[in-house]
Amino acid sequence: NEKPYSCSLCKKHFPSKSQLMVHSHVHTGKKPYSCNICSMSFSVRSNLTMHSYVHTGEKPYSCNICTKSFRSTSSLAQHHHIHTDEKPYSCTMCNASFSRKVYLTQHSLVHT
Repeated sequence: NEKPYSCSLCKKHFPSKSQLMVHSHVHTGKKPYSCNICSMSFSVRSNLTMHSYVHTGEKPYSCNICTKSFRSTSSLAQHHHIHTDEKPYSCTMCNASFSRKVYLTQHSLVHT
């Protein structure tokens, strides 16, 4: 899991030079990938691909337990916590656990 290429601006590391180059668009604001339907632009091709599902209604990633479908693998992985009762996000203040990071963030407000 070696990541020898690092961004000189944010120090994030990448396994290949090409991934570092794609990442550099985040800092330059360059968005070379445009949607041919609504003209939204993206710095990464995979983000354009995922965006295109908004127009097609396509949800290519399905849960193998309940068959619910999602537009991204990350959404599917997050959904899977429902079936496993997995709660990977823990509060450092009180050890409460949550299935989604957004729930932990919301919970952390009770400690401020």
